[in-house]
Amino acid sequence: MILQQQLSKLYQQACEIELQAFKPGNVSVYADGHDMTVADFRDSAKVSADALCNSDYSLGEKIYYAVQATKIAVACNTNLGIILLCAPLIQAVSVIEHGITLRQALHQVLIATTIEDADWVFKAIMLASPGGLGRADNQDVAEKPSITLIEAMRLASHKDRIALQYVSDYQDIFDFAVPIHYNASLKSTHPEWAALSVYAALLSHFPDSHIERKYGNQYSEMVAQRMSDVSNELSKADVPEQILPLLYSVDQEFKAKGLNPGTMADMTVATVFTVFLEEVINITLHNKNLPI
Repeated sequence: MILQQQLSKLYQQACEIELQAFKPGNVSVYADGHDMTVADFRDSAKVSADALCNSDYSLGEKIYYAVQATKIAVACNTNLGIILLCAPLIQAVSVIEHGITLRQALHQVLIATTIEDADWVFKAIMLASPGGLGRADNQDVAEKPSITLIEAMRLASHKDRIALQYVSDYQDIFDFAVPIHYNASLKSTHPEWAALSVYAALLSHFPDSHIERKYGNQYSEMVAQRMSDVSNELSKADVPEQILPLLYSVDQEFKAKGLNPGTMADMTVATVFTVFLEEVINITLHNKNLPI
């Protein structure tokens, strides 16, 4: 059985690995930014873990109380996207059984969301107050929802990559990011470099919702090109540390323009967490032959 304490440890470990990765434009142990520090993110991971892994909470409650704990601890929005992505994965673990994968269990969780879940998540988003939130004509988060959480995410999925994961069974993560993580892990034993490979690949292929909410698409092509350069150099390097000068240069360029690829940083955490969960589930099922 994957216990609550084990889930909490894996979640916090995924958050820490993402912080150890030098993600240009984002906060890491190499560079703070955007008025946030590594300590803010570490504190956020620690305080949000209890709520996320509380088996007595519904999906919506997990998300709301994790955001609330973060707000109390650091007084800023460090991890809304991380919470939104990781909560359904944690919920999926509670329904997984022999013969189904983590992704199949996740699908069950997502299609079973309720109006009450949407209400909790709307309140969580308002509490976190993410940058560039704006208003919506239909099902605005400042108002009480009349549809389920997955239906609300479907309405937002054309403009928000995290919402898109809810309606695609995390397609970007399972079909794109997780394979990249596994391939990168074969090259380096340091998990932070696999996390960077995921982050760079995501930004090379998909626009970052956090950036586009603030600036539209004026920087999307430039960000994709810079991160494609990072991916290419990372793949050619004998040791990942060889590309540190490039990472520092791109980081400074992004931060000088106020660009924070926060959505893809959140998806990087979710990818690392997914890898951890799949590994533990496989070990539990194959070695113990017991339901999780």
